[in-house]
Amino acid sequence: MTWLALCDHDERRLSLRGLGLDKQDQPVLDDHPATMLTRGSIMFETRLTADRRPQVLFAYKTTSPVLRSLTFQAIPGGGIAMVQVQGDEIRHAAIQNASGGRTDVVRITYSWDSDAQWARMALEKQEETGVTSVYLENPCPLSLLDIRGLMLGQSEQTFASDMIFAALSDQIEPLGPMPTLLPSAPLATPWGYKPAKTLMRGDTVITRDGSVVPVLQSIRRTVPARGSFRPIRLRAPYFGLQQDIIVAPDQRLLIDGPEVEYLFNQEAVLVPARHLVNGFAALKEPCGQLVSYCQLLLPRHETLLAAGTSVESVYIGRIRRKPQELHCSLLNAFDRSLLPEHPRPAHHVLRWYDAIHLARRRAA
Repeated sequence: MTWLALCDHDERRLSLRGLGLDKQDQPVLDDHPATMLTRGSIMFETRLTADRRPQVLFAYKTTSPVLRSLTFQAIPGGGIAMVQVQGDEIRHAAIQNASGGRTDVVRITYSWDSDAQWARMALEKQEETGVTSVYLENPCPLSLLDIRGLMLGQSEQTFASDMIFAALSDQIEPLGPMPTLLPSAPLATPWGYKPAKTLMRGDTVITRDGSVVPVLQSIRRTVPARGSFRPIRLRAPYFGLQQDIIVAPDQRLLIDGPEVEYLFNQEAVLVPARHLVNGFAALKEPCGQLVSYCQLLLPRHETLLAAGTSVESVYIGRIRRKPQELHCSLLNAFDRSLLPEHPRPAHHVLRWYDAIHLARRRAA
């Protein structure tokens, strides 16, 4: 797969050979306005408020040579609607988001395969494992003219203030469980610390309680280094680290100690890395357009040791019992019969306000 375009409030980039880590020797698309991308994905993250009025979030429109537009709009109740117009053809889909009145950051992935005559729009939330999807038939492909209008703003284009980033890929992008460790992250094994990228199925790792467990699979993905994918540096000696490590914002650390028992009446709690960013113990890592992550799948969702601190391995729940979700995920590449079933996490996951308070106490 190749990421072709990325835009946020600071920059807009499009490369027909791919961005950054995805750069290819030859162009993925011919450099002609009428060239069609018949298969691909548009991914974007935005803030949604349940009670807001309809608002165009991300869109473009042109009338030459015929009316062509693609619009993603926030709708009352916190949902998203998509409308695509190409001449006399109109395609639309809508997806609801049960937010309970909160302001949520959501990730929308619109994927299409016009040759196979299907498309899918999916909504995912930070720190939640569920995916909400809707499907539609006979989607229209995007021309290079459309892509430049949408991603570079070369036509009448909207990129609302609530938008965080948008990216375009030439493939159907996966949904669901994602890797969250930089490939260089050192993980404890019976033979010492090894980079995460070197560990494969059949290798063993040491867990937080000292057990030795087998690696069932190693999963990897390259994503836009923006929004909920923007890497975070966790600095030693905070959190018991022996050296700095870089993780995704969704990577959760298992933190224990007297403060945890006193504040939360729990032996240990899980804290997403995004809530630990404070400018000294954890900070946003400077990066390019893309970043690659990897993570290990373990039999019972055991806790890994990364450079001395406890980090969560990838959690997949009972996805093997959900054929549609499994098919849309990175795990679809593996034998379903060899996938484990993970019980619910044994530890409480802190909300952002509790996590910030704990991080301040631990860093003091």
